[in-house]
Amino acid sequence: MHETTLLLIEVGALLLGMSLLGRLALRIGLSPIPFYLLLGLAFGQGGIVPFDASIEFLQTGSEIGVILLLALLGLEYTAGELFESLKSARAAGIVDGLLNALPGAALALLLGWGPIAAVALAGVTWVSSSGVIAKLLRDLGRLSNRETPALLGVLVLEDLAMAFYLPVLSAIVIGVSLWQGAIAVAIAVTVVVVILYIALRHGAIVSKLFPADHAEPLLLGVLGLTMLVAGVAQEVSVSAAVGAFLVGIALSGRVAAAASQVLTPLRDLFAATFFVFFGLTTDSSNLLSMLVPALVLVVVTSATKVATGAFAARRAGVAALGQWRAGFSLIPRGEFSIVIAGLAVTAGVTPALASLATDYVLLTIILGTFLARMPDAMWFRQAVRRRRLAKEPAPS
Repeated sequence: MHETTLLLIEVGALLLGMSLLGRLALRIGLSPIPFYLLLGLAFGQGGIVPFDASIEFLQTGSEIGVILLLALLGLEYTAGELFESLKSARAAGIVDGLLNALPGAALALLLGWGPIAAVALAGVTWVSSSGVIAKLLRDLGRLSNRETPALLGVLVLEDLAMAFYLPVLSAIVIGVSLWQGAIAVAIAVTVVVVILYIALRHGAIVSKLFPADHAEPLLLGVLGLTMLVAGVAQEVSVSAAVGAFLVGIALSGRVAAAASQVLTPLRDLFAATFFVFFGLTTDSSNLLSMLVPALVLVVVTSATKVATGAFAARRAGVAALGQWRAGFSLIPRGEFSIVIAGLAVTAGVTPALASLATDYVLLTIILGTFLARMPDAMWFRQAVRRRRLAKEPAPS
């Protein structure tokens, strides 16, 4: 069969399957993310019928999906709101790094993998998935919640921290000189500062580049700028997601509202592709080998992420229920964790790290997707209310 024909058949079958599973998820009141992951696992390496022809196509689609998720998330906020969130999230960012990186480093040392693996696994457990969390916030209708700016502040700080972490990790595992690593960090920081400056100071000028009343040039222009900035950011070891998020922040007014409307269908398509692609590229036959250590790590770092989210939301003046929502939403890890593990294994660190990271990311996505919904349940709300009343002093 011709390769293009096979590509069309595979992509068509996956899209149809995603539609049916998404409808099932809506009917039973769950997020479709775990279903998309399972669909990818079923047709990935070690699955029922491995799909090969569509891998490269879906990889590109999944990268576009993460970029669009973060760009549209940025459109919901102004540059001033971002700046205030980043200022208030500084302490939470430090707590986040300490609480969530140390368990990964400790487990690598306990397993006897050595200090280089410890640095890599620390990054795997530290960084939450901006793509997964952005979709969760949208699916659950929480973009305008009080805790969401604090949550985004933590995510943006994590992604910005990767501008320092990834060059340092590369220098350690690949043997790049400290001078080369320092240059990479300096370039990454400069790019981030320039993008932040343009977003904060000249967002109105950027918005004037696009016609709010004409859908086609608006769609092409905003999408083109977003992908261009994301690509430049990624080239200098900054998260493409951060670049896309800052483009969204830079747009304002009628342009931002119109751009959100025309980009939403594209985001829905490519974001779903991201989760299916992750499952397709996961070898399900290797998942059992590191399942127990991954489960231990999931339990520990889920608790630390909940503590991080609660701390960030509390500092922003959010009530107890919002603190729980923020904490549960931070649990999923994703694209960065896999990139870090792949970088370490390619450089010769123990191959078991890849299996552990894969198990860990899958489990945190599935667990985080379910737990994120829990604060909306009546029994949970009542439990939080009872706890708050128990802490209040009795009237004299």
